[in-house]
Amino acid sequence: MDLEKSAPAARGDTSRGEGWLVVAVRMPVRIVVLVLVVPVRMVWDALVVAGRFLHEAVFRPLGRASLWVGRAVLVWPFVGLWRYVLVPLGKVLAWLAKVLVVLPSVWSYRHVLTPLGHALLWVYARVLTPVGHAVVWLLGGVGAVLAALGAGVYAGLARLTRYLVVVPAVWLHTRVLAPVGRAVAWCAKGIVRLVTTAVTGVGTVLYRIVRILFVLPALAVWRWILVPVGRVLAVVAREAGEALGHAWRVAGRVSLAVGRFLGTLFRWIFVEPVRWVYRSVLTPVGHVVRDAVLRPAAGAARRAGRAARQALASVRTTVRQARADVRRMLLGEPEGDRSGGRPKAREVRGSRNASRGADALTKS
Repeated sequence: MDLEKSAPAARGDTSRGEGWLVVAVRMPVRIVVLVLVVPVRMVWDALVVAGRFLHEAVFRPLGRASLWVGRAVLVWPFVGLWRYVLVPLGKVLAWLAKVLVVLPSVWSYRHVLTPLGHALLWVYARVLTPVGHAVVWLLGGVGAVLAALGAGVYAGLARLTRYLVVVPAVWLHTRVLAPVGRAVAWCAKGIVRLVTTAVTGVGTVLYRIVRILFVLPALAVWRWILVPVGRVLAVVAREAGEALGHAWRVAGRVSLAVGRFLGTLFRWIFVEPVRWVYRSVLTPVGHVVRDAVLRPAAGAARRAGRAARQALASVRTTVRQARADVRRMLLGEPEGDRSGGRPKAREVRGSRNASRGADALTKS
């Protein structure tokens, strides 16, 4: 009971918290947005269905065909080129490089460069190193002498520079330049203070003028005009967004219902009559045609085939008899037939060979 009492109170609090502007804007905005969104949603659903059909019926087979053509045109030739041209050529080039470069390089390293390196190492250790030590010792002595001479010359030049340059420069800085610099700095400070005071006064005046002429009016416009208008526009935009979402969902249900209605209408107008015609008209007619026309025609064709085969068999028999008569006319009767007895095996084979020759003659 407490929950039931608290629910209306909560709804009343939220409605009172939203304000009269939200309540006045919500329903007209939702009605207008619903009227505008329903056709868009129906067109969108129709485009989605058409896109799915095109994807399944056109784009996917076309993509598979394009993939197969791409493989046949681009991939398989390069694979064949790699397998049957580049790999054998690489093996041949590797063998040639081994025979022409690696083996001669190894032989020259072992039999030429290594003995030459050992000889150069012996020359370095036995000849160049002692000579280098002697040259270093000699250069060390010469360097010590030159360092002593340089130290004396540096000391003399340092004393001359101190008494001829440094001492006069210090006197000039202390007695002349420092007092003049202090006077110039004092004058510059006075000028800077004067300019700063003038700029500060002018800046204060300009600040007050700009504040009175621009800032305060702009602040008043912002506070008393733009902020309330912005709040109203924010409420309208929020309600328009919520109405757009609500209208989109409602339009989806409307579009679904219209799609189902059109599908049912199409099924009852086109599919069911076609199915009824196929089941009730075409199938019995097809059975009648099969039983009354096709099966008798097939039986007649089979009987005609058998008659043709029998005619061909009789023609073959007649041709065999004619060939036997021609052999008798050309070669005569076999000896076994003349004597009335059975011919021997050799005579039978000879007669067969002769008959084959006669067949060849008759065929030619």
